[in-house]
Amino acid sequence: MPILDKNNKKMVKKYYNFLRNSPYADLHQDFGWGKVKSDNWIDEYVYIEENDKITAGMLILIRTFGKIFTMMYCPRGPVCDLNDIELVNKLINEAKPLIKEYKPFVLKMDPRVPYSEILKKKYSKEYRVTSEFKNIFELMQPIRSMILKINGESEEEILKRYSQKTRYNIHLAERKGITVRYSRDEKDLQTFYKLSQITAQRDGIALRTYDHFKSLLNSYDENTLRIYLAEYEGEALSAAITLNFAGVTTYLYGASSNQKRNLMPNYIMQQHMIRWAIETGCREYDFGGIFNTTIDNGLFKFKAGFCKQEGPTKFIGEIDKIYNPIYYFIFTKLIPIVKDINIRFRKK
Repeated sequence: MPILDKNNKKMVKKYYNFLRNSPYADLHQDFGWGKVKSDNWIDEYVYIEENDKITAGMLILIRTFGKIFTMMYCPRGPVCDLNDIELVNKLINEAKPLIKEYKPFVLKMDPRVPYSEILKKKYSKEYRVTSEFKNIFELMQPIRSMILKINGESEEEILKRYSQKTRYNIHLAERKGITVRYSRDEKDLQTFYKLSQITAQRDGIALRTYDHFKSLLNSYDENTLRIYLAEYEGEALSAAITLNFAGVTTYLYGASSNQKRNLMPNYIMQQHMIRWAIETGCREYDFGGIFNTTIDNGLFKFKAGFCKQEGPTKFIGEIDKIYNPIYYFIFTKLIPIVKDINIRFRKK
């Protein structure tokens, strides 16, 4: 059966090697991510094997909401060439035993693949493809990200591509004595979380539990996950959790203090994380998702300074295989509206 038996050590190792060597792999498809999400989701792995070689696979996360809606979600997958729609269809067909068992209203995929009108039209014949949104709660993950291309360039070459202001802020932080280090110590994770609490309160955003971040730390090894801290005279001003996986280093979570922000600790911390990507031969550094691409948005402006040449990268969006249209409409349209109204009401 092409559903991975997680008790079969030989097949688990084989699938692990497939993930680590596939050009289509993403950290959200890794065993580590399945482990991180296992507090609320069931993780299953589906694959295709031909001539004793795995050619395609996907992590499927399964969750039931309110004992009514069961959703299947393939985060930033599947792990295969998305242009080969026959292969994707075959992979989904291999998931039929899971479809039968869990009876989901949808199987949702949001591959980390650049937007293409041709690709969208190809999938729209059999799937619901969402490449734009009116409400951020309609999405599982952002459709756009800021991605710095590395592709073998040196740090000096990459620095030249930043905006002048970004380069200035990096050098300013250096002159003012900001130091950056990385760690896997839980004490530093606690520091990161304290800064995350400050950030969430300052920016009015939701904050994940400490256990979520601890699970991340425990699910990835020292070659994959680092906690970065930018400090001034021993005081942590900024912190981040960064993952290096399958040729992409991803700035997954970031946090900062309300103190000494004029020392620009975030800028120099980013440069150190980009340096890790360069040193390990990554092809990209992903600054993470964005919803607002207007220049007056502080987060976008910050990331855009590093990605001056690249600009925002738009992905294909969400590709949905719908099994229950009524439940699908409720979950993807009505519930996001209610969530948005609640958020707006709280802000008032």
